[in-house]
Amino acid sequence: MRITFLGTGTSHGVPMIGCDCATCRSPDPRDRRLRPSIYIEAAARLLVDAGPDLRAQALRHDIRRVDAILFTHGHADHILGMDDLRRFNTLQQGAIPCFGDAATLLDIRRTFSYVFDPATPKGGGLPQLELFEVLGGFCVTRSEVLPVPLFHGTRPILGYRLGRFAYLTDCSRIPDESWPLLEGLDVLVLDALRERPHPTHFSLAEAIDAATRIGARQTWFTHMCHDLRHEPTSARLPASMALAYDGLVIEVH
Repeated sequence: MRITFLGTGTSHGVPMIGCDCATCRSPDPRDRRLRPSIYIEAAARLLVDAGPDLRAQALRHDIRRVDAILFTHGHADHILGMDDLRRFNTLQQGAIPCFGDAATLLDIRRTFSYVFDPATPKGGGLPQLELFEVLGGFCVTRSEVLPVPLFHGTRPILGYRLGRFAYLTDCSRIPDESWPLLEGLDVLVLDALRERPHPTHFSLAEAIDAATRIGARQTWFTHMCHDLRHEPTSARLPASMALAYDGLVIEVH
């Protein structure tokens, strides 16, 4: 399984508009963060979330196929690139299955109401999407996907586990029933917004505590704002933990 980090930033991205802080002005390319998403190449080609940077991310990494999309939740930085899926419809000559919980699918139907309105004229201007509610584990081709319930503030959302890899973004709490689902991981990707506490995201210290409890062989932190500059932050992390960055590619066997 090959995982490419398409974006590791927050809803604002890094650099932020109108900001002159050290991270936003950093010459280190690892401090430039698009909105959060990953691309998984296994038995199926899976996109996790489809944010507003999807077109740029697909071009940068030469993505030519998306067999399905796994949505963590329905906030703008995770769904607003869905119109760009039209190109994959053309390349693949078919609709793209989209998986998410009931609240996320409702968000998608509301935000892109014209796509699902029978009165909208059909044609190349509409992405072709098939929405499936996640109620438990499922398969895409031969890729087995296990949903991991999380909390984003008070909102229930989903992380996903595939084999010995798990992706948990935008979380501020892991409920009791989800900890057993995270045992035996080789690679964990975990939300770590900033140093200071936040009501809907893990702070870096909280993320380190959660990663320590989960005990994956390697943890990569994502969904980082400009508070966390890559080089000095990475230098003080435990040996098994590091900040992810846009363009990072990892393999999980």
